[in-house]
Amino acid sequence: MKNLEFLKEKPIAHRGLYDNITIPENSIEAFKLAIKNDNIIELDLHLIKDNNIVVFHDDNLKRMTKINKQIKNMTYEELKKINLLDTNYEIPLFKDVLNLVDGKVPLIIELKYDQKVGLLENELVKLLDNYNGQFVVKSFNPFIVNWFKKNRPNYIRGLLVHYKKENLSQFLCNHMVFNKICKPDFLSCNYRILENKKVKKFKKENIVLAWGLRDQNISKSLADNLIYNKRIK
Repeated sequence: MKNLEFLKEKPIAHRGLYDNITIPENSIEAFKLAIKNDNIIELDLHLIKDNNIVVFHDDNLKRMTKINKQIKNMTYEELKKINLLDTNYEIPLFKDVLNLVDGKVPLIIELKYDQKVGLLENELVKLLDNYNGQFVVKSFNPFIVNWFKKNRPNYIRGLLVHYKKENLSQFLCNHMVFNKICKPDFLSCNYRILENKKVKKFKKENIVLAWGLRDQNISKSLADNLIYNKRIK
C-alpha cells in the first residue's frame, strides 16, 4: 500500500522559492530556500539532446533566458553557458538537484512531454531507483503516467489536470477515462476545477493537490494541499 500522507504535511513550493529577479524559478538557489523553509519542492524536467535531464519549465528557453531555442535540442555543455534571466544562475541538472535535496524534503516531479514517451522516463528511473528521499512523479500526459504504471508501479504517480473554460465537462470526462487507464494515485488540478463533481468523487478516496494559486485559500474539503506560486519578497 502506497503512503501519500507526506503530500499533506508541508507547504509546497511551485518551482522552488523565487522572485525571478535575483533568484530564478527552478534554480539551485530557489531549491535551497525551499529546503531552508521546509517546503516540499515541485519542479519540472526535460530530457535534452545529450540525454541529460535538466530542471526547467518551458519547452522554449526564451522566457527565462531570452534565447529562442527549444531546450530539447540543446546539450548541457551549451546550456551551461546560458544564465537564467539577469542572474548568475544556470539551468541545473536534475542529478545535482537530487544531491542537494538528499531526502531533506519531498519532491513533486513533473515530467514534460516534448519527447517520445519512454525516453525521459527511462533516464529518470536510473536516478530515482537509487534515491532514498520521498518523491512522486506526475504529468499532464496520461501516457507518461501509464508508463510508470507499467514500468514502475511502486512509484507514486499523479495526473495533472488544467482548466479549460469551454466544454469543461467533456474535458474532464476525457481525463477521467484516462484515469481508468493510467490509474493515478493523485490528481494535481487547477484550483478552478476543484468544485467539479468528477474531481470531488476522486477526492473521496484519493489525494487531490491544487495549483495555479497565489494567495487564495482553498478548503481542505476540496484539496488536500496547495501548490503555491510562492515568490519570495
